Amino acid sequence: MTHSDPAGLARFLTLADVATVLAISVHQAYALVRSGELPAIKIGASGHWRVEHSVLDAYIAGKYEENRRRGMWQQAEYADVAELFGDR
Repeated sequence: MTHSDPAGLARFLTLADVATVLAISVHQAYALVRSGELPAIKIGASGHWRVEHSVLDAYIAGKYEENRRRGMWQQAEYADVAELFGDR
């Protein structure tokens, strides 16, 4: 019995699948896994990498949050500039 997500896909994705979802190359997906930025597991004797759907979803959500925080930080930096020079 295989576990499937609500869309009917397999629980685990290949690096090619991950690359397609993220619109990057397979080489870039491999680099994310090798660096540990994107958690994955090796399956089988030949050690094929697999990424669980939920892990990829969490990775994507984390990237959105990272970008949101970066944007807020940049806005805060610019908001403080006028205050530093007494322009308010």
